[in-house]
Formats: sequence, structure tokens, C-alpha cells
Amino acid sequence: MADEQSAPAKIAYYGGLVAVGATALGILGIQVGLLSPLSGFYFFSFGCLVGGAFTLLMGLVALVTTRKSADTGSRKRARIATLTGAILLGVVLTAMLPGREFPSINDITTNLADPPQFASADRVPTYADFDMSYPPEFVEIVAAGYPDLATLELAAPPTLAYERSLEIARQMGWSISDMNPNQGRFDATDTTRIFRFVDDITVRVRPLGNGSAVDIRSRSRVGRGDLGANAIRIRKFTNDLSHP
Repeated sequence: MADEQSAPAKIAYYGGLVAVGATALGILGIQVGLLSPLSGFYFFSFGCLVGGAFTLLMGLVALVTTRKSADTGSRKRARIATLTGAILLGVVLTAMLPGREFPSINDITTNLADPPQFASADRVPTYADFDMSYPPEFVEIVAAGYPDLATLELAAPPTLAYERSLEIARQMGWSISDMNPNQGRFDATDTTRIFRFVDDITVRVRPLGNGSAVDIRSRSRVGRGDLGANAIRIRKFTNDLSHP
């Protein structure tokens, strides 16, 4: 009878180890280059969401089935599994739930009527693997979801505004992928710390009277939604640029 009662605890415990292992593999695999960002994200999601739910459920079952057991080892395993499952689910839910307030889009710009265009694939070969045009179906969504984003008007002339924009981009840790001062445009990438996802950014500076008009566009290469990351990036850039 004791063996039957301890079976759920063993399953929950070792299931928790597998879940934690998958979660860790996803993150570490990306950091050392063993996994692509998307593959690593899938491992992480599987470990936290599927593994966490399974471990939590089996842990609760084990707590019930061993509640009268004298096998303290099984009770301990059941408690550890339950706590592990709850933590894993808590991690993924904490990351996902705040994103529910953001539209499920991944390409944001300050100028929906005339979105800044990225450089050609001749200048940035990586672009050849993606459709860099602005999705027309995003226009109304961005207008409704991010009404505060707009072209930034500066008193500085275009040359100074361009140099200042480059300075801000570098301060924010972006990697400059293309510069075209004659067109008042530069492209950059920003890589997320944990999953190493790469987002593409283009900044355009144009004359406006005696000053300048600065527009920025930020898009995620992978996924449909961005959990608001692109809009947050744009807000920080424009805020830093407008407050030297």
C-alpha cells in the first residue's frame, strides 16, 4: 500500500525535475548558443507552463494520497513538487498576464501615415529573410492602442537631431546596422537579455521648418505580439531625445 501511495509523489517529484530542467535548458541553451532564441523559448514555455501545471497537479494528488502515510520521504517529495509547480506557473503567468493589455502586434511606429522604411537588403542582408514593409492592418490597431505615439518635433536642425538620435540609440544599447546621413536615417537592432530575441529599429530625421521631425519604427522579428516592448522602446527613445 505504501508503494502505491508514494507513486504519485515520485511522479510529481521527477516530473518537477524534468520541468525545471526544460526551463533551465531553454534559457541556458540560448545564452551559450546551443539553441536558437525561438527554440529556447519553446523549451522554457514547455517547462514553465506544461511542466509546471503537471507538477503542481501531481503534487497535489500526492499530498492527498500520502496524507495518512508514514512515509515522510513521499510527503516531502509531494510538498517539493507542489511548490515547484506553483513557482513555475507563477513565473510564466507573471510574464504573460501583463501583456494582455497590449495589442497582439509586433510593429510599432510614430508615423502611421508615412511609416519609416528600413534600408534595403543590399545594405542590411539580414532583411532579406523578412518582410520589412509595414503591415497595413496594424495601422488602426496602433492608432487605437498607442494614441500617445507621434512624430517628435525638435527645434534642432536635422544634422544635430540625427547625431543626437544616434547618440541616444547607442546609450540604449542598440547595435547600429546601417547609417545613411544623407537620407537622415539609420537602422539598429536591440537584443533582449534573456531570450536573445532581436528587434529591428529604424529612425528617420527630416527637416521641419527651422527644426526637425523625428520618427521611429520598432518591430520584432519573431512572434505576432510583443507584450508592448516596441512601444516601450519608442517611448524611452523619444523621451530621452526630447529631454537632452
